[in-house]
Amino acid sequence: MTFQALGLEPALVDAAQQLALTVPTPIQSAAIPLALAGRDVLATAQTGSGKTIAFALPLLQRVRASAAAGGARTTRALVLVPTRELAAQVGEVLQSLLNGLAGERQQRPKVAVVFGGVSINPQLMALRGGADMVVATPGRLLDVVAHNALSLGAVQHLVLDEADRLLDLGFADELERVLALLPARRQTLLFSATFPEPLQRLATRLMHQPERVDISPEARTPAVIVQRVLAVDASRRTQLLRQLIREHHWERTLVFVASQYAAERLAAKLHQGDIFATSFHGGLSQGARKQTLQEFKEKRWDVLVTTDLAARGLDIEQLPVVVNFDLPRSADDYTHRIGRTGRAGADGLAISLVSPSTEAHWQLICKRQGLALALETLPGFEPMESVPPAPLDPLGVGGIKGKRPSKKDKLRAAAALAAQSAADHG
Repeated sequence: MTFQALGLEPALVDAAQQLALTVPTPIQSAAIPLALAGRDVLATAQTGSGKTIAFALPLLQRVRASAAAGGARTTRALVLVPTRELAAQVGEVLQSLLNGLAGERQQRPKVAVVFGGVSINPQLMALRGGADMVVATPGRLLDVVAHNALSLGAVQHLVLDEADRLLDLGFADELERVLALLPARRQTLLFSATFPEPLQRLATRLMHQPERVDISPEARTPAVIVQRVLAVDASRRTQLLRQLIREHHWERTLVFVASQYAAERLAAKLHQGDIFATSFHGGLSQGARKQTLQEFKEKRWDVLVTTDLAARGLDIEQLPVVVNFDLPRSADDYTHRIGRTGRAGADGLAISLVSPSTEAHWQLICKRQGLALALETLPGFEPMESVPPAPLDPLGVGGIKGKRPSKKDKLRAAAALAAQSAADHG
C-alpha cells in the first residue's frame, strides 16, 4: 500500500516522502480514504500509530482545493488539541508538509497555531489576513475569537485530536462554546487513544453516521516495548534509578512522577549525583518548556523528569527508556506513558518502580490493562518497608482514577460511619 493508492494528490505524496513517509500505517490506510471522501471518522488508535498524518494529509488536500480558488482567506479547517505541546507539534507537521509543496503556483494554505501560556499578541498578528487552517487549544481559541481575530462560521472540517484527553483535562465547557460557533453541517474527524463513555456521548451528538476505525495495538507498526516492574522501598527509588542509569549507560530517559514538585525535586537529586537531569511540567513558562524539550531531543539532557504533561502528544524520536518513578493514577495513563518509547517501529524499555505501599495500586493497573508482569527485585534493593494498613473504605472503591468516591459518596460514607459509631456506643 502506498500513499498515492489512498487517493492523495501526487504533490502531497511527494511532500510526505520528503518527511520519510513512504508506507502508510494502519490508521493512515484506514482513515485517509474516508476523510478524503468527506465522511465523518471516529478513529481509535494508540499513541505512536501515526494519527496526526492520518488527518493532516486529507485536510491539506481538501483545504488546498478551496485555497486554489483565490479570494480572501477563510478558515476552513480547525484542529482542537488539549495541550500547547501537541498544538505546536501538529502545527509543525502541517507546515512541514506545506514546505514540501514548494514551487506550486497556486495559493498555498496558511496554517495558524494558537495556544495559551504565552502572549496572545503575536498570535493575533499571525492571524492578520486570515488563515486557512487553525490548530488550537480551546481556551485560547475562544480568546482569539473574542478579539475578533478569527471567525469560525465557515469551518468545513473539524478535528478533535486526543479527544479523550480534551474531556479529561476539563475542556468540556470550552469545547461546547467552540462547537456553538461552528456550522452545523461540517465534516468531523475524531481521533482518540481510548473511547470512554463521555466521549461516546459526545461523538453521538457531534457526528453524522461516522465511519468507525479501530486499530488494535497488534495492527501497529511492529515494535517491542519490554516492560519490567522493580520492587523497591519508596525511600530508595532515587538510588536505584541512579544505579540503573549508570549501569546501563542510558543516554536519554523519560522519568514520570506524580507532581510538579516531585519533578523539580527528583531532577535536582539526580543532577547532584552527576546525572544531567532537568524537569518538565506545566508550571514552567511556555518558552522554558519549548526550550527544555528541544534540548532533550538534541540529547543535551540525559534525563527528563516530567509529569503526565508529557504522557501524550509528544513525539521524541529514539527514546529508548521510560521510567514510572511514581505510578500513574489512571490505568490508561500507564499505556500513554510507556507509549513514549517504542515509537515508529523502534524497540523500547518501560520500567515501573513499585514500593510496598503502591503494590495494591499496581495490581489494579495490571488487572485493568490485562498485564501479567513479574515483580522483580534487584540485589541490594530488596524491599524492607512494611505495607501500611489499608485506609477505611466503606464503599469498597479503589484509589485509581475513575473509581474515586464523589462528594456524595464521601457524605454517605461519613453518615454511615457516624451511624455505626452511634450504634456501638448506644
